[in-house]
Amino acid sequence: MNTTTSSLSPTDKNRLIELENKLQVARDTFLGYPVSKDFDYSEINNFFKYPINNLGDPFEGGTYKVQTHEMEKEVIAFFARMYRANPKDYWGYVTNGGSESNLYGLYLARELHPKGVVYYSESTHYSIRKNIHLLNIPSIVIRSQENGEIDYDDLESTLKMNRHKPVIMLATFGTTMKEAKDDVSKIKGILKNLAIQDHYIHCDAALSGSFGAFMEPRLPFDFKDGVDSISISGHKFIGSPMPTGVLIAKRSNRDRIAKGISYIGSLDTTITGSRNGHSPLFLWYALKTLGIEGLKERYNHSLEVATYCEKRLNDIGIKAWRNPNAITVVLPKTSNQIKNKWQLATEGDIAHVICMPNVSKKQIDLFINDLENCKEPIIETEDYFEYSLN
Repeated sequence: MNTTTSSLSPTDKNRLIELENKLQVARDTFLGYPVSKDFDYSEINNFFKYPINNLGDPFEGGTYKVQTHEMEKEVIAFFARMYRANPKDYWGYVTNGGSESNLYGLYLARELHPKGVVYYSESTHYSIRKNIHLLNIPSIVIRSQENGEIDYDDLESTLKMNRHKPVIMLATFGTTMKEAKDDVSKIKGILKNLAIQDHYIHCDAALSGSFGAFMEPRLPFDFKDGVDSISISGHKFIGSPMPTGVLIAKRSNRDRIAKGISYIGSLDTTITGSRNGHSPLFLWYALKTLGIEGLKERYNHSLEVATYCEKRLNDIGIKAWRNPNAITVVLPKTSNQIKNKWQLATEGDIAHVICMPNVSKKQIDLFINDLENCKEPIIETEDYFEYSLN
C-alpha cells in the first residue's frame, strides 16, 4: 500500500528556506566550537529512506535487521587499533555523543567498583558532573593547573586520604576551554605509588582523541598507557550532520555487566535501547574515505592554522597561547560584537578559537581584521557558560 503525504503550505516552505539560510550563515561564521563542517555524505544520502535502528549490542545478533551493526563494528575496530586496545579484549558502540560515552564509562566503572569514588579535575566537561549525579556516585573535584591540566600534587594528596576506597579516575584528553591533556602515565604512577589496586580510568577524549595518536611528542592517553575506556565525539574532528560519539572499553569488563533481552534477541549492554543507525554509517564512510593518513593530514592542517592564528593574534598585541599539540588558541575575552559574530565560546575572562580542519588562514585573517577594527568596549560581566556539543 502506498502512503501519500500532503505537501507543505507555501508559508511552511518559506520557513524552511529561511531556516536553511540562517543555518548557512551560522555555519560559515563560527570559530569557537569544535565542530567540523567540511563533510560530504551525499553518496550515502539514499540511506535516509530506511528506518535504521541499531538497537542492542553491535557485536551480538538480534531479530531487528534494519541496522548497520557491521559498519558499527568496523568503526569500533578502527578506533580500538588507534587506541592500542588488546585485539582480543575490546568492545564498544557508537553513541549519541560524548556525554553518553562518558556516562557509559562511568556506569561501567561503578558496576565494577560499587564503593568507588570518582576523581575529576575542575576543568572537566560539565557533562561529567551531570553523569556522576545521575549515577549517584561519590566524587571529589581536583584542582587544575593554569593550563587546564589536572594538578597531580593535589590528586596524589587527595587519593592518599581516601586510599582505602576504590578509585574511579576521570582523565580528560583535551579540556573544554584550553584543550589541556591529563597525563594517564602520571596518574597510573600515582596509583602505583599509593598501592591502590582497585581502580578504573576512563578517558574523556571528545575532541583530541581523534588525533591524539598523531601528536609529536606523543602524550599518554590510551589503553596501552593504562585506561580502561575511552570516549570521543564523532561530529567534532571527523564531522557529521548529527551529534555522535564512540565508546571503546574492555570486553572483559563489559561481559561482567551484560544482560540478555529476549524481546530483541540481543544483549542489553548500551545506555539507550533504540540507537541511531545512521551515525555509524556516516563514521564508517568518513573513516573509509579518510583512513589514518587522511586523519593525520587533517590534524596537521589544523595545527598549522592554529600556529598561524596564535602568531597573528600576538602580532596585534593580543596575548594568545596554546597548549602543546593543541588546535585550540586561547585569548582574552572579546567584545560582544566579536563574540556573537564569530560565535566564540567564552568562560570567565577567556575565549578561544578552535582551528578545526575546515578553518582556513583566510578565515583567521578576517577574524583578526574584525578584532583590529572593533570599537565596541569589552564589558566586564560575570559569564555563565555551559559548553555542550559533547
